[in-house]
Amino acid sequence: MATPGSDFQHGNPPGAYPPGAYPPGAYPPGAYPPGALPPGAYPTGALPPGAYPAGALPPGALSPGALPPAGYYAPQDPSAIKGEMGLQKIPMPLGIPNCPPGLEYLTQVDQLLVHQQVELLEALTGFETNNKFQIKNSLGQQIYFAAEENDCCTRNWCGNMRPFDMKIINTFGQEIMSLYRPLRCAGCCCPCCLQEIEVMAPPGQPIGYVIQTWHPCLPKFTVQNEKREPVLKIGGPCCVCGCGDVDFQVTNLDESESIGKITKQWTGLLREAFTDADNFGIQFPLDLDVKVKAVLLAATFLIDFLFFEKSG
Repeated sequence: MATPGSDFQHGNPPGAYPPGAYPPGAYPPGAYPPGALPPGAYPTGALPPGAYPAGALPPGALSPGALPPAGYYAPQDPSAIKGEMGLQKIPMPLGIPNCPPGLEYLTQVDQLLVHQQVELLEALTGFETNNKFQIKNSLGQQIYFAAEENDCCTRNWCGNMRPFDMKIINTFGQEIMSLYRPLRCAGCCCPCCLQEIEVMAPPGQPIGYVIQTWHPCLPKFTVQNEKREPVLKIGGPCCVCGCGDVDFQVTNLDESESIGKITKQWTGLLREAFTDADNFGIQFPLDLDVKVKAVLLAATFLIDFLFFEKSG
């Protein structure tokens, strides 16, 4: 037992410890008791925060082969952020019941914009080329791209009455819908064999039709479902020319209530005079059947060809 003054006898002041000695629980710098680890170190087999062991998935991740829940947004390829014409891609929801694959995004919108691309060769020479369209949401983000497929003779001999196939692809380059317009009669004097367009989504699977309805003065159409049952009516004005927007009203079957419209938008005197590149806006109820929304999009192309495409 130490006695008062014994520290001085060994040359150590009060509270000091001889060389190599440390207070109870203390260790030399850099030394730790058995089993202790320095700050930031982890024992064998332990993982730092945010790390996951082999085979484990972080929260929200899907195991290989698992189906995403309804409304899930597909991840995008970072190397393909830009769509056609440099427009930014947007993610497409997946797994929505009773919705053709590729049309899921239409369930979330109540309007679309359709912008026809200006073809320089056509504008300079008058030589008819295949039409191409960008389909956008109300924010101007491209969601689909439509391209006519036709041969040179048909385009330039049949003019705006020509038959055509049209492919609609999403921003990932996948064909999600196809349209077919057969060759039909022109003019209001013939009440038979009027214009129509068939809508297929996915390609080869009909989901609806647009049939021209005979009228001596007004442009009228009937929207049909995949069973060729009437669903909606479309009616336009007697005169579709002139400066300003032209509205085609979308109504119920007895035409007593308007539920939307297809609008040919005025693009300016020069563009209207020297090109047939047209812009359209489509409005419909948000809760409208997604297949009917797709058919209204097809009706826009048919209206464009009938009334706003140069006859050649």
